[in-house]
Amino acid sequence: MEFAQFTQYLFTGLTIGSIYALLAIGFVTIYNTTGILNFAQGEFVMIGALTTISLINMGLPMAVAMIGAILITALLGFVIEKSIINPARNTSIVTLIVITIGLSIFLKGMGLIIWGTYPKTLSPVISKGSISFMGAVINSQSLFIFGVLIIMLISLYVFFDKTFIGSALKASEKNPRAASLMGINIKTMSALSFTLAAALGAIAGIIITPLTDATYDMGFFIGLKGFVAMVIGGMNSVSGVVMGGLLLGVVESFSAGLFSSTYSDAITFGVLLLVLFFRPIGLFARASGERV
Repeated sequence: MEFAQFTQYLFTGLTIGSIYALLAIGFVTIYNTTGILNFAQGEFVMIGALTTISLINMGLPMAVAMIGAILITALLGFVIEKSIINPARNTSIVTLIVITIGLSIFLKGMGLIIWGTYPKTLSPVISKGSISFMGAVINSQSLFIFGVLIIMLISLYVFFDKTFIGSALKASEKNPRAASLMGINIKTMSALSFTLAAALGAIAGIIITPLTDATYDMGFFIGLKGFVAMVIGGMNSVSGVVMGGLLLGVVESFSAGLFSSTYSDAITFGVLLLVLFFRPIGLFARASGERV
């Protein structure tokens, strides 16, 4: 393999992996607060992307449409938690997971009814041409995706470590019972986690659409890869799932480039199985299972 080819695969993988990382953060936030694996997370990607396109088609500027789509998707996450997840809180975890699978199917069906089957396009946020770096050609949108991931990580760090609400949410993640005894409303934190995860999903959908287009069923595989990234990185570690997402994207890119895109998914899930066999807590999680 030539060095330029290696660099190209690497940057492509990091671009894809950044999207998986954002989805994985949403997964791990909900899981650690509620104990639920939200398999409707990928549909927030679809809703955020297609809502942005619809708002732009209505005449709104791109920046306003993006912010509006994120807020609408976040509100949807809040409503879903309050109206569907919270009333079923006393049921088993398996039942709650099945509910999220049903939500995924429902939201996908609503996406089909509202937006149809035809792929929708979105102009790049950064319209400059490609950039050559170390023999690789990097799309300007890819640099924007990297930038968004870094900004989101910094923002989440400030939110979780420097604000009262973020600290309360983090306490709810680490020990819900102790947090409840300290006066933290666990139900409110659950709603907040769904709202935050929905917003992250919308952001992921908006920034990836200029590279892939948006369809009503785009959320399924992206959401599934986000889940895989969470398992690989560690289900209790925000930084771990980011590393897991980036690693997953790189593995997928190299497997598609060196072998075939036909086998990339098989190789990706093969990596997942290896991690589950040899390090089920995740590659980047501490042995104690604490967040890092």
